[in-house]
Amino acid sequence: MVVRSKKIDYQHEHAVLKGYMSWDDRFDGPRPGVLICHDAMGSNTEFLYGRAQALAALGYVGFAIDVYGDGANTTTTEQATVLMEPFKEDTDFLRKRLLAAVNAAAAQNEIDAENLAAIGYCFGGKCVLELARCGAPVEGVASFHGVLAVSEAPTVDPVGAKILVLHGWDDPFVPVEDVLAFTEEMNKANADWQLVAYSNTLHSFTKPGRFEPEKGIAYNPLSEQRSWKKLENFLTELFPGT
Repeated sequence: MVVRSKKIDYQHEHAVLKGYMSWDDRFDGPRPGVLICHDAMGSNTEFLYGRAQALAALGYVGFAIDVYGDGANTTTTEQATVLMEPFKEDTDFLRKRLLAAVNAAAAQNEIDAENLAAIGYCFGGKCVLELARCGAPVEGVASFHGVLAVSEAPTVDPVGAKILVLHGWDDPFVPVEDVLAFTEEMNKANADWQLVAYSNTLHSFTKPGRFEPEKGIAYNPLSEQRSWKKLENFLTELFPGT
C-alpha cells in the first residue's frame, strides 16, 4: 500500500480554498470519496491530513476541505470565533461554500463522484449536517462531537443522506435539549439517522493533546477508538465492497 497525497486549490466566489487529498495508489479507477471538515480552529492541521490518510488506508479517497478560505487556521478561541462568524450568521452562505467543496471533490479523477460521504469535527460536524439538510449529493455524513443545534435554514424532506452522530454525553457545548431537538428535526425530515453517545466524554474527544476539562474539552482515547470504528462500519454500509 502506498498512500499518496496532494494539495488541491478550489474556489467559491472570490475565496481560494485549500484542499488536501489522500488515496491508495494500489487501486485502479475512482474510489468513494470522503470529505473531511475541520473544526473551529481551521483547515491546515496535521490532524486533518492524518484523517485523510487514514481514510485512504481503508480504501477511500480522503478529501480535507477548507471552509474559511486560504487555509486559515488559528490556535486561539477568540480568532476561531472571528473566522466562524460569517458562516454562523448565514447558513445559506455556509451551504454554498460546502457545496463548492463537494463539487471540487467530485471533479477529482481519483474520486467516484457518484459515491461521496462527509465527516466533520465540532464546527465541521455542523457543516456536514448542513450538507445533509440541504440535500447535497452525498450518501451519508458523520459528525464527531459536532454542533447539533437545529438549523435556521430549511431542511429537505426527506433527507437523503444517512446520518451518524458521534457525541460525548458530557459535552457542555451540546446540551441535552439540543440533542433531543436534533432527533425531532431529523424525524420530521424522515432522515435515516443514528446517534451514539459516549459516557464520561467531553467535547473534542477525538483530538489528541486537547485537555482542558475545566472548559469541557478533553481527548478521550477510548471514545476516539470506538467512534472511528463506528465510522468504519458506517462507510462500509454506505459503500459495500470497498
